[in-house]
Amino acid sequence: MKTSQSHEPWNKGKLIGQKSPLKLKDIWAIRIHLQLDKRIRDLALFNLAIDSKLRGCDLVDLRVRDIAHGNQIMSRAIVMQQKTKRPVQFEITEQTRDAVAAWIAKANLNSEQYLFPSRLSKFPHITTRQYARIVHRWVGSIGLDPADYGTHTMRRTKATLIYRSTKNIRAVQLLLGHSRLESTIRYLGIEVDDALEIAEQIEI
Repeated sequence: MKTSQSHEPWNKGKLIGQKSPLKLKDIWAIRIHLQLDKRIRDLALFNLAIDSKLRGCDLVDLRVRDIAHGNQIMSRAIVMQQKTKRPVQFEITEQTRDAVAAWIAKANLNSEQYLFPSRLSKFPHITTRQYARIVHRWVGSIGLDPADYGTHTMRRTKATLIYRSTKNIRAVQLLLGHSRLESTIRYLGIEVDDALEIAEQIEI
């Protein structure tokens, strides 16, 4: 039986498609903003999101033991991805180790606790929805349009910078934990970008 009630499409007014990665100048602008505001948790979360290239669900699920031995933050860590059930390894740079160590000390976290516990009692750690709101706040703080960015922005950012610098798609595939190279190609959108880059160099 048909009804006269109309339903708006779920995507009305929403920006559909891949979210943009951050540029290097954007990364540093956000870092400086967080440092000046003394947002210790957010700085640790931001730096670790960039370094780890993890999906939001895996990032918020990290425990202290996943990235630290005692008081020592590891330079490399490995986690099991929830989506693919495959392990993925990532680097933790010195500035990220410093930021994470400062956050663990401030929050007085032990090794079994979630690295980013929720401030809401009904959740053990921040949710992916909370994380998405935090990302929007970060990009908005430096004048970017939050509609153009999301949690996948954080996952794509360093991977995109690595590819642009090295053109090593296999390395990026491993870092993102993709099982198929085609997934990495689609994820970064490199076929179109590279084709345009080549075309721009040809003058007729």
